[in-house]
Amino acid sequence: MKITLNLDDRVVRAAKVRAAETGETLTRLIENALRDHLSNPGTERRDFRLQLIVKRGTPVPGVTVDDRDALYEMMEGRG
Repeated sequence: MKITLNLDDRVVRAAKVRAAETGETLTRLIENALRDHLSNPGTERRDFRLQLIVKRGTPVPGVTVDDRDALYEMMEGRG
């Protein structure tokens, strides 16, 4: 089946290098990689670590964490 994909340039360059090293076509390399990935679900998962960005600031007069409506009004420029 013929399809069109938009792939990251770096990934395609690396795939072309690997295909040349192994003496196979780019199509065959991608087919085999996709086949391997689909036959082994979950084996390539990477651990995910959420990194929080903490910003320091000063409280806005009239807005508290308990007052959602005041926060919305301030964000919308009505406060």
